[in-house]
Amino acid sequence: MPRFAIIGHKASTSPDFSLNDMPGGAGRIDIMCRCINTSFFLSHDLRHDVECFLILKGGEQTKTLRFSGDTIRSLNPDERSGGALIKKGLSKPAGEEFVKAADGIHIRSAGLEKLLGEYSFAVLDENGTDIRNAEMLPANFILSDHMNFTEEENELIKDLPKYSVGPRVLHADHTITVLLNEFDRRQNK
Repeated sequence: MPRFAIIGHKASTSPDFSLNDMPGGAGRIDIMCRCINTSFFLSHDLRHDVECFLILKGGEQTKTLRFSGDTIRSLNPDERSGGALIKKGLSKPAGEEFVKAADGIHIRSAGLEKLLGEYSFAVLDENGTDIRNAEMLPANFILSDHMNFTEEENELIKDLPKYSVGPRVLHADHTITVLLNEFDRRQNK
């Protein structure tokens, strides 16, 4: 099952943001919405075998939302729909372990370090091994939003394998599309 973890460095951890101002007032929640959509949507269908983790750091306490393709409901292919589901997830009190916030959405108060203790991840980095030249691809990838990884994050991920999707730096959601396309191509061989 492919898993994507996207770090939203300024993304709101409060459900009080406006769906009309997700790029500004919500700390670039719009990027998170595009990553959710890209992780799950196919033409006329959803990918049911994908999980998407949003690590939101734009508040007093880091929160992680987990979106699961096999059980998610009410997701439509627009940013407002994703934003509404993020708001719904953030409205549920979060503890140390994931709790259900809605169908296919769980929340907890923890960040990257805990997630790395639960799953093996690779990092998407423009200087990594090109995915087309990799014999085997890991199933789980960490991406950053529009900002670079922080020093603390770099310390956590320094020993993880690094992969690239090509010679140019892409937006996080576009990177997910390229990765999923590569997974699809390899499954159909």
